[in-house]
Amino acid sequence: MALRVDIHGQAVGLSRDARVRSALVAAASAAIALALAGTAAAQQCRGHVYLTLDTGNMRHAEEIAAILRRHDVRATFFLANEKTPRGDFSLDASWSAYWKARADEGHAFGSHTWRHGRFVADDAAGVRYRPQFGDDAGKTINLTPAAVCEELRRVDKAFAAYAGRGLDAVWRAPGGYTTTKALAAARECGFAHVRWAEAGFLGDELPSDKYPNQELLARALRDIRDGDVLMAHLGIWSRKDPYAPMLDPLIAGLKERGLCFRTLREHPGYRAQAPIVTQLAASGAPAR
Repeated sequence: MALRVDIHGQAVGLSRDARVRSALVAAASAAIALALAGTAAAQQCRGHVYLTLDTGNMRHAEEIAAILRRHDVRATFFLANEKTPRGDFSLDASWSAYWKARADEGHAFGSHTWRHGRFVADDAAGVRYRPQFGDDAGKTINLTPAAVCEELRRVDKAFAAYAGRGLDAVWRAPGGYTTTKALAAARECGFAHVRWAEAGFLGDELPSDKYPNQELLARALRDIRDGDVLMAHLGIWSRKDPYAPMLDPLIAGLKERGLCFRTLREHPGYRAQAPIVTQLAASGAPAR
């Protein structure tokens, strides 16, 4: 019997059981094709890199979010309560919609300390810390281990209120400056410290007259390798020629080299919490 097909692509002239079997075969074929396509896409990845973005002044936050969406890339954001050109701070309620949208897109998030402070040195009482914003801004104060933990967790509390989920178990000290006691205190309350690869320092905080965008872009495309953690900001006060637009050709260029982007949630080192700092120290990963 000749098989006819109606305008919706359905086989007619067959028994009900035959039509069911035909539909099942078609569904199975589609599933196999999808799986093969996914395998082919995965095989195109000749390595993985991890883009991380510190808050900075947030001037280019929306532009960078649009670039990530355009390339279907997930990044890891490190949040601190920093001053923005709008006259508010990056973890004020006025930024809640921004953080909620990024969480909904599937990005990862870590703490960058609440007051974006520098860990100066250890002493008998704890850790000397110099906040850039908020209480005691510009002063060197002492933090106990519990206070170090609160400096990190305060970011978590604000973010959770906006995004409906907490931070991932990672943090980054501003400037990459850490101390033995600061690392230990953070690890005790569940946060593993994340540095970045030497080639992954994208240079967006450097003066643009000495380090023009095209030079920084060319260096990154040349030197970044599989496994590198990359670091940039959502805005830098001092750079006259913003680096943010360079993320577009950077992502495209690294993808052309076969490098795929992942968040730190997918990084093989950051799946375990307690050993992370030890692993980084043993690997000789550069700190900035």
